[in-house]
Amino acid sequence: MAEKLKEAVLYQSLDDKKVRCNLCNWRCVINDDSLGHCCVRKNIGGKLYSLNYHKLCSANPDPIEKKPLFHFQPGSKSFSIATPGCNFQCVFCQNWQISQQAIEDGEIDGQALEPAKIVEFALKADCKSMAYTYTEPTIFMELAADCGRIAKQKGLANVFVSNGYMTKEAIDFASDWLDGINVDLKSFSEDYYKNLCKAKLKPVLDTIDYIANHTKIWMEITTLVVPGQNDSDEELKQIADFLVNTCGADIPWHVSRFYPQYKYSDVPPTPGSTLQRAEIIAKAAGLHYVYIGNLRTMKGENTYCPKCERLLIERKGFYVTENSIKNGCCPGCNKKIAGFELNS
Repeated sequence: MAEKLKEAVLYQSLDDKKVRCNLCNWRCVINDDSLGHCCVRKNIGGKLYSLNYHKLCSANPDPIEKKPLFHFQPGSKSFSIATPGCNFQCVFCQNWQISQQAIEDGEIDGQALEPAKIVEFALKADCKSMAYTYTEPTIFMELAADCGRIAKQKGLANVFVSNGYMTKEAIDFASDWLDGINVDLKSFSEDYYKNLCKAKLKPVLDTIDYIANHTKIWMEITTLVVPGQNDSDEELKQIADFLVNTCGADIPWHVSRFYPQYKYSDVPPTPGSTLQRAEIIAKAAGLHYVYIGNLRTMKGENTYCPKCERLLIERKGFYVTENSIKNGCCPGCNKKIAGFELNS
């Protein structure tokens, strides 16, 4: 495929050949011949272009549980793709080699592949969905959109794994083809976002609110619990309360174990007891579905009926070993279980 530059979506022209990118909440005003905050969008002669559209750097079938999405086509495979780039600079990023490549080295490495061919690979791998993940999908929206629309026509669902920094315009732009999303709510502290992610908290909260209350996109939330940073009872309760009050009791919350990564390697992994404490706090706040991630436990990855407590979906790691949900309901008490295509 010829690597002709792809004009960006969701930008507006300004005076003096400047443009404003409206894809994420940085809303960068970019001078001619300059890059946006993410370093993968460039103003060339007063038009904004995506520099990573033809730079696919990862394409693999994954369990949907790896996203993590536990209430979205459980037990299925999702064809997961990424291009280089990110609009955050998290010091503990587990995919920093590709997410920070453009920012740190000015490099955007990847392969040009037609969206129709990518979707064909997903179908051949017996996947039920496409996942835009590993790096921030917002900053490769053009490729995600082209793949997503074709995927929908072929009967596949589409999901994002995102830091939640997209604008309302970006959410609306994707809403016709995006079926599910896992949003990282990294902390409930502006200082945390500023110091560890070089970002801001409020736009993420606004995104979660907008998706929950103004779209039909299925959403789950993940919080990486970092020792000494966002693991206090007070902050965990703040997050749980926000989720209950904003999204409702049925939104799944994944509290995930931190492991030393990238520039944040001198902090030990999160103790299992901290994650169990987070689960207790979340349940006390009223959340129905709380999961412990990145730590193998006996019950922390299972789905139970919030009414009769029956085991509905049993998981070992990223794999479903049992799913007794019938017609979207608990077979024991007929309680409706929240999610997207939950049946076994």
